[in-house]
Amino acid sequence: MALPSFETERLLLFPRTMADLRDCITMDRDPDVTRFIPGPWHDMDAHRTFVEGRIKANFGDGLGYWSVRARENPEQFLGWILLIPVDATGPDIEIGWRFNRVAWGKGYATEAATPVLAHAFQTLGLDRVIADIAPGNAASIRVAEKLGLSQPRHITYHDEAFASYSITRAAFEADTARQ
Repeated sequence: MALPSFETERLLLFPRTMADLRDCITMDRDPDVTRFIPGPWHDMDAHRTFVEGRIKANFGDGLGYWSVRARENPEQFLGWILLIPVDATGPDIEIGWRFNRVAWGKGYATEAATPVLAHAFQTLGLDRVIADIAPGNAASIRVAEKLGLSQPRHITYHDEAFASYSITRAAFEADTARQ
């Protein structure tokens, strides 16, 4: 199953391709953007290899990365949303987001993640989706909470403490029915 594209009121989500490589690397070079995320952001070659690997990877049917662009200006790269096995290996499936600083505080992450979460439960039939978030990342915690994810446990990821938020299909369906 190929990744579908999504449209929201303000956003366009397309499967990420190599054409997005420069935008992704440029975004990651902003230390505020990657402040809470371990990765090879300061090693140019390792960073490029990492992002290329993620773009080319097959994470499974209906899983992967979506580039997020503004509807009013489709050339404007805002960031990305992912739905992949945790740390690209699983077994849990993770939703995640990263946005350029110019896109912060506008509700784009929540708006973009909503159809991806619906895809996870309604199309893929997943029972649960998680989001691992650094405790100090208040903006991402707010996005997770707006999406209905709750914090059941603490984990260690690359020797750093993270909070693992999750939502079940039943909770997602109940939230959707209330709206």
